Amino acid sequence: MKLNEIPSSERPYEKLQMYGEQTLSNAELLAIVIKTGKKGQTAIEVAQNILALQNTKQQENLRFLQNISIEELKKIKGIGTVKAIQLKAIGEICKRMARPIHFLNVEITSSEDVANLIGEELRYEKREIAKVLILNAKNRLQKILEIGTGHIYFCEIEAKEIFIEALKMEMPKVILVHNHPSGDPMPSKADIELTKKAKQIGELLNIQFIDHIVIGDGSYRSIFLELQKQTRRGL
Repeated sequence: MKLNEIPSSERPYEKLQMYGEQTLSNAELLAIVIKTGKKGQTAIEVAQNILALQNTKQQENLRFLQNISIEELKKIKGIGTVKAIQLKAIGEICKRMARPIHFLNVEITSSEDVANLIGEELRYEKREIAKVLILNAKNRLQKILEIGTGHIYFCEIEAKEIFIEALKMEMPKVILVHNHPSGDPMPSKADIELTKKAKQIGELLNIQFIDHIVIGDGSYRSIFLELQKQTRRGL
């Protein structure tokens, strides 16, 4: 069926105007961006081919677009360079919309607060990314700083890098956060060793290393809590 053969109330543009954007499926939303299909396929069908590039869980959130390259998108019939670039822009918009509007001076009282703050930003990244949250004495966030990027398995950073910006800003507390692209937030041995070393350095610098949090796909782990569990078990 051609798009002009679909009842007007079911076409993406008209449907959004009549019933609101929340009534549209992901394919229908993408079809609005794509605008036109190709010979034998509607824009909605082309959009469905894009969604088929990722697994079902990721299709529930259009943030998966940020991980697809322009070259991958162009392999889909009906998607040229311009449309691929537009779709990549949508992916980045989704990523930025997940960021809090005002994160400065937000009070951080738990690992859950940290996960809520930047978990969505990190959960779909294909590379490990390490960020430091710098807090004042009242646990209010003053800055988020990216201190390292790696590959799918490991992001190599020096423990001392965690504290450099806090020293410059004369701030007393830091939290380290990084993601696991695999989606499993269970800390690795390297994660735990880095945490132990950073804690020692923080004590020497008189900067409180509050926690090291690993972000997975919709979940997170506090390494400090993991270490406490190990201590209780006598490990």
